[in-house]
Amino acid sequence: MKEKNILQILRNSRHTVVLSGVGLMAESGYPLLRDGEESYEIEEKYGYSFEEIFSSGFYAARKELFFRFYKEVLLKIVERPPGEGIYALKSLQDRGLIGPIITRRIAGLEDRAGCRDVINLKGTVFRNRCPNCGREYPVEYIKEARGVPLCESCMTALRPDVCLFGEMIDNGRMTRAAQEVEKADVLIVLGANLTSPLCGQMIQYFTGSNLILVNDTEHYSDQRADIIIYGRSDRFLSSILAECDK
Repeated sequence: MKEKNILQILRNSRHTVVLSGVGLMAESGYPLLRDGEESYEIEEKYGYSFEEIFSSGFYAARKELFFRFYKEVLLKIVERPPGEGIYALKSLQDRGLIGPIITRRIAGLEDRAGCRDVINLKGTVFRNRCPNCGREYPVEYIKEARGVPLCESCMTALRPDVCLFGEMIDNGRMTRAAQEVEKADVLIVLGANLTSPLCGQMIQYFTGSNLILVNDTEHYSDQRADIIIYGRSDRFLSSILAECDK
């Protein structure tokens, strides 16, 4: 389907929601710590996989190594800026063509690009808090802390305000995301297949007319989409923007 046809669908839509998957993260130059080559490097350096270290159980039992990994790996990675596709999402929002953006990623890419109505289902590493008194701390405080960062008010070990492996996603965020998808007449899936954790949680609530899937690889679940586009999400979004300017 040509870009102008999709653009017309977006212009006619009353409420368009975007599910932003890991593909957009990879296109921004971010490593995929669970599945990419970096996963082997992490296990070799730290003796544990990414999922093992960044889990609720590991945080509870081995805070020193947890925060060493958090500062040396995750907080270093998020120093990279968002990619072209993330900024294209902001431009489409500015034009009123898309609404809320839902993601499970914790790098805060959409927020940093200036997008609005972003639902970070698992939180972001840019918010850290004290689990005892609730005081919040910026990411700079964590970076500058020696060893385990402690709350200045009660000396409790801080933690990233994210959903660690082994924890349930906050029910309030899930409810809000489900409500937005339920209201949508257009749902755009970017950089994920329809059986991914993000889509598996969300598309069950979609009852609209157009489910648009943009992904760089084919998958058996693709047939559930109304419109399928194979390729990079950032290029697709840029082509829609270019069509807007004609």
